[in-house]
Amino acid sequence: MNCPKCKWPTRVIDSRETEDWREIRRRRECEKCGHRFTTYERPQIAKFIVIKSDQQKEFYDRDKLEKSILKAVNKIDINVETIENMLTELESDWIKNKKWVTSKRIWKDVLEKLEKLNDVAAIRYASVYYWFKSKEDFLDYINSLK
Repeated sequence: MNCPKCKWPTRVIDSRETEDWREIRRRRECEKCGHRFTTYERPQIAKFIVIKSDQQKEFYDRDKLEKSILKAVNKIDINVETIENMLTELESDWIKNKKWVTSKRIWKDVLEKLEKLNDVAAIRYASVYYWFKSKEDFLDYINSLK
């Protein structure tokens, strides 16, 4: 990495993982001007295409999926780290043999994992996908889980 001030190569002074274990924090020092700065490095997930129900294609967006899951688990005692681990596991499954995955498979896999974690979170997540419009829709889905 080059110095942001003089563009000269830098060296790593200190390296450690962040508290949430998601990034590596590195203290760097320029070999020429002595400027010190911090960088945060995060592993990059391989990109793949999501094929939506209307056959449109878009790049997979982890943040978008994570936000939808976090809405479903809002005010439920599920650790964010648990969600991160769940997504990492699912992403490795989705990308194993293909460079694409259907949105339906993503949705079903996430719902399956949420059902194992918490019933209420799973019901909330399902309500968005199935477009629940009445309490009967919720009850039908809940009864289908039994």
